[in-house]
Parts: sequence; structure tokens; C-alpha cells
Amino acid sequence: MSDSDAPGGRESPGIRTDPEADADAEAETAADPDPEFAHTRSPSSSPEAGAEAKTEAETEADIDIDFAKVFQALPSPVMLLAPDLTIIAANRAYVQISGRGLDELVGRFIFDVFPDSPSEEATGARTLRTSLERLLATGERDTMALQKYDVEVPDRPGVFEERYWSTVNIPVLDADGRVSLIAHRVEEVTALVRARQASTPAPGTQHAALTTLSHEDAMTADLLTRSQELQELNEELRKAHARTHEVAVTLQRAMLPGTALPRHDFAAVRYQPAASFLNVCGDWYDLIDLDEDRLAAAVGDVVGHGLEAAGVMGQLRSALSAAIRATGRPADALTTLAQHAHTVEGALATTAVQAVIDRAAHTVTYSCAGHPPPLLAHPDGTVQLLDTATDPPLAAGDDTIPRTQATAPYIPGATLVLYTDGLIERRGEDIDHGLQRLTHSLRRHHTLPPEPLADAILTDLVPAPRRGPDDDTALVVIRL
Repeated sequence: MSDSDAPGGRESPGIRTDPEADADAEAETAADPDPEFAHTRSPSSSPEAGAEAKTEAETEADIDIDFAKVFQALPSPVMLLAPDLTIIAANRAYVQISGRGLDELVGRFIFDVFPDSPSEEATGARTLRTSLERLLATGERDTMALQKYDVEVPDRPGVFEERYWSTVNIPVLDADGRVSLIAHRVEEVTALVRARQASTPAPGTQHAALTTLSHEDAMTADLLTRSQELQELNEELRKAHARTHEVAVTLQRAMLPGTALPRHDFAAVRYQPAASFLNVCGDWYDLIDLDEDRLAAAVGDVVGHGLEAAGVMGQLRSALSAAIRATGRPADALTTLAQHAHTVEGALATTAVQAVIDRAAHTVTYSCAGHPPPLLAHPDGTVQLLDTATDPPLAAGDDTIPRTQATAPYIPGATLVLYTDGLIERRGEDIDHGLQRLTHSLRRHHTLPPEPLADAILTDLVPAPRRGPDDDTALVVIRL
């Protein structure tokens, strides 16, 4: 986002930013809270909200919290930002420390109000922008190290005063886990830094100058100085992580088939990596034309995340692809893969399902190795669980024993769904609940074409938490 993206004076949709209505915010008052912050009151303080808006605890204790007054009474300077980084509100402490009135703050882009110093060494605005953009991307609080952010002197354009700040940016999330507000809290430490600088003797001077600081102040100033060094180290680590991420994504793209399947307009695939672990994990999918009438479809899940799991995934996917081409039978292919898995470090407990669709015979033949069962949605809306041919995960048992397979008939127009457990598993919940959710979603949307059907299933089952799903998810939808 460039500074020109958010010109000063712009108002945020749905939020009052009338500076004249908030002029009294700069002075202490016992009157009602400023109109600017009326929308921050507790529901119980609004007559229109009624008794139903109160929480049970508020009803029992008859508590009436005016959050606008709480916001104004905070001793720490706090400013509220919209996701587009326009200023929505500021409390009295912030107004006082910034030296600007609400009419100079509210409704304006933060970097229009606080531009960076023209000095070549100035990095304050750039570092703050990076922190705010990181918060918007992750939905997590971002604590900044001590920052030198010079501030333009009010009524003296172009004149900047050296200032030092300790800053924390805190996200406020909506019901869908998206950032709706940013609480930008600052503490000025300019005096402490200057005292620290004054206490550091120049070469050849007496060490006695250190006595100008108390022991506690000297320790605090030193810790703040070290925090700047840690900030620089963290930035280097982020750059290294970004380079590793680029390599990892390239590796994963090389090992998985493309999600666009121009030759298979009757099929749709989706792959959503977990939010962490470099965005590479151990799930895979595959679609192979065995001949004119038969299509092989598979999904699998390697235990673990990151580059190691992705490497194991690549080996097992290639091996299963070769096995199903050679045998044409899901059970034989998984038996061969299970024997091969003993020679691949990290393959223990991998799960997989292999299916072969025969369009001439109108059958689906499948075999599962510890994997969640495929679903077959018939044209009348009934959903069949394909769970009669399930054996242990790879390398987790006696893999000399042949694996089982089963065949299910279908009527043209049915839909086959294969997936990995990231689609149905939730922490603290039995997996059967997730399987029921998938069944209900497929029953509700089974008449949709494959592409919108895949999107509908993901919308129903994959939540929108702060940073994305807890586990990677592979989904294959095939119209039979």
C-alpha cells in the first residue's frame, strides 16, 4: 500500500470520524463519553440493546461498562486503525503524546499524519508499516523493538524532532477471524534513550558519567538498545525464511500435478497448505488415465510437515503412480507401496486411498490404507461411505499380507469425493463429526458441477481462523 492509497481526510466506511464532535477528548471530563467512541460502549449501556444483549455475568451483577470511558482513561497512548491504516480513534493519552488534536488524526492515513523524516537514515515509517502489514497478514499481535521514529513538529512543517518509541500493534478480529481493527499502542522512551546516550562516555572521558542514570534506568535503557539488535536479527531470519519458503513452494509445485486439469473437466482438485510449516506439507493427490475407460484417483497423507514430509510425499506419490499403472488394481498398488514404504525414512504411518473408476462398467473399485473413506454421492442425493476395504497405514503392519479392495456401482451423474483428514479433523473433536459435516455438505451441493462443488465443500468445512487451517487439505471431486 502506498501513501497515495489513503489520502488524508478519508473516512472509513460505517465509522464516524467527525473531529468536531470529539474536540473535548483532549481534556478530562466527567460528562458522557465522546460521540466518536459511542460505538465502543457495552451493549448493556444502550437502551435499544435491551436486557437480552447483556451477558449472564452482567445481568447477575448489574454491571454497566462504558468502554468509551475505559478507552479514554487508559494511561497508555492507544490509537485505533482501520485495516486500510486510516485512523479511527485515539485516546487522550495518545492525543497528548502526539501533540495533535483529534481533528488532525481521525479519518486520515497514519503515514500522512506521521511521515518519515527526510533523513537518509530514517526507517521508522518503513518499519512500522512492515509491522502493521505483518499483523494484517497473520492476524497476530506484533511487538516492535525500540524504534527511532522522528516526528514532525506541529506548526513547523519540515522540522522533525528525534523521538524513540516502544510499540505494540494488537489485532481486533471479527467473527470470521479477520482483522477488523488495529490497536496501536505506543510508549515514548525518548527521555530514557537520551539519558542512556548521555551516560555513555565518549572515548577518553571518565566513566563517572554513568552515575547520571539510576541502576534501574541504566538496565532498562540497555535492554531497549539490545531489543533493537534483536529486531535486526529477526528481520534477517524473516528474509532467510522467505528464501526457504520460495524453495519449498517450488519443490512442492514440481511434485504435485497442477490443480488445473484441462483434460479432466469432469474433475476438480483443491490443495490448501497449513498456515505454517513453510506452506508445504505431506498431503498429495493424483489423477491418471489408465486407458480410455478407466481413471485412477488417489490421495495420501504423510505424517509431519515441512520439507522433510514434502520429500517423503514426492517419493510415495511417484511410487503409487507407477504401481497403479502397472497393476491396475488398487489393492495390489497399495500392497506394493506399503512394501516400498519400509525403505523410505519418514514414511511410517502414511495413509492413502487409491480408487479406479471404470466408466464402461459404472463401478468404483477402491482400497484404503488407514485413510478416511471416500464418499460416493448418488444422483438422488444419497451419500454412500466407501469404508468396506480399509487396512492399516503404510509400514505400520505386516505388509506381506495382501490388502483388500471393494467395488461399488454407480449411476452416471454420481460424484466421487476423495480427501485428506485436514478437511474433516478439528482439535478436540471426534473425527466422526467432521465426516458428518462432509456428508451433509455433499448431500446439499451434490448437483453442482465439480469446480463450484469443491469450493462449496471447502466453504462448509474449512474454517476461517486467524492464519488459515491447522492442517493441510487435499480434495478431489469427480463427476462420474
